[in-house]
Amino acid sequence: MGIISVENSDRLFWLGRYSERVYTTISLFKKSFDAMIDFDEHQYEEFCRRLDIPCIYESKDDFIRRYCFDGENPNSIYANLQRAYDNAIVLREEIGSETLAYIQLAVYEMNRAVQSEAPLVPLQKVQDNLVAFWGQADDSIEDQLVRNDIKIGKRVERLDLYARLQMNETAMTREIHRLAGRIENTSLHYSKTVLKKLEEAVEKMDYREIVTEVEALVEG
Repeated sequence: MGIISVENSDRLFWLGRYSERVYTTISLFKKSFDAMIDFDEHQYEEFCRRLDIPCIYESKDDFIRRYCFDGENPNSIYANLQRAYDNAIVLREEIGSETLAYIQLAVYEMNRAVQSEAPLVPLQKVQDNLVAFWGQADDSIEDQLVRNDIKIGKRVERLDLYARLQMNETAMTREIHRLAGRIENTSLHYSKTVLKKLEEAVEKMDYREIVTEVEALVEG
């Protein structure tokens, strides 16, 4: 295993977080899209509340356009994918060109979605390329620290989102076990005290405490 700079370790962590954020929020958006079309055009208000993001949208159509594709909106899917891409580009040597290519393809599909009258199809392809990115990272990145830094970012983001969405105990327990079992084998600086508090919060299913502790786990 090589030596990873603190700066690149942080970038790998956030590459994992942003890629997971895009994947999961696309899934959530697709469910909300169907709900808005079928029976509740104001369902986006509940969507924003559950994710704890500002509801700045004026209508269903405004939400669909700006939440998905507005690069100036820091909470948009587009902005989060761009952040993943920005980290991946800098990390080309660490993750390899083939792994990077799947993030680039995800960006390509996102840009297609912007122009599409049926955005759910290219958004699905964004997700498909993110799954391929994670698979390629597992298959081709030789440095275990690099792989694990990305995966811990993914697990931290998933725990954060799952807590905000109040997922069931089985899902929460699975994710904390995956995180706790891998975080020692990373180059990340993290707090063992916070990890313990996070495990206890998951055991109690205290969603608010989970969000608080998970954000404090990795020391920037």
